[in-house]
Amino acid sequence: MISVVIRNKNQSVALSFLLKNLTERYSSDIDEIIVIDNLSTDNSKEIAEKFGARFVTIKDFSFGGSANLCAREAQFPIVVIFSAHSYPVSHDFFRLIQKKFDENSNLAGLRCLHSSNDYRNFINRIPATLDPNKSGLIFSGSAFSREIWKKHPFKEDVATFEDKEWTVRVLKEGYEIDFVESIFHYEIQRTKAQNFFRFKNDLVGNYQLWHQDISLGSAIKGFLFSVFNLIKSFVIDLWYSILRFFYQIKFMFNKPNKF
Repeated sequence: MISVVIRNKNQSVALSFLLKNLTERYSSDIDEIIVIDNLSTDNSKEIAEKFGARFVTIKDFSFGGSANLCAREAQFPIVVIFSAHSYPVSHDFFRLIQKKFDENSNLAGLRCLHSSNDYRNFINRIPATLDPNKSGLIFSGSAFSREIWKKHPFKEDVATFEDKEWTVRVLKEGYEIDFVESIFHYEIQRTKAQNFFRFKNDLVGNYQLWHQDISLGSAIKGFLFSVFNLIKSFVIDLWYSILRFFYQIKFMFNKPNKF
């Protein structure tokens, strides 16, 4: 009853580990694996085929559009989305998800646990109705109902936060979003260009969904704060580089006894 769908772009190493993890530890808990790939130039396709995953290409990527494609390609009523650089950890990851959906026919989605924000809101029982950002869905390690998606597809005209926008919308329709004690890990190292791309989308998304506006003053303040932190970081790194250098010199002339 569970489709696992993975969004990927040039993440063949991470994708290989995720697929190895899924096929070796959870094969009896999931019914299909699909890789939604955004024109990768590495060997992602060969990796997907090696592990028996269905490989689907998306050319014009958007966060909402790719999420809709994930749901359209899935054949089963529960869809679990991962990014290629994330992977499930707890042994009962998918069984807990299945159990939650079996117990609640009004359940639209589940947020799994991977960060301190998740765990704090989960332990403190802060629902998505009060904090849709930190208790709502996050489309790397979340599950949603394909039947409810059919009635309420993801918006494709939002720059990002398509998961949070959907959370807010389905909650207003009377459905539920909950946490599940399924633990996963999220691991990625972004380049400067990727971080800037994420910054641009987040800026637009925060305005569209949370109505967070900016002013010239706040932009200047942010720029100056960034410059100050760069200088501060450089000075601190330089200082400890000097300390390490002099300690090595001191060590050369005052070595301890060997064991």
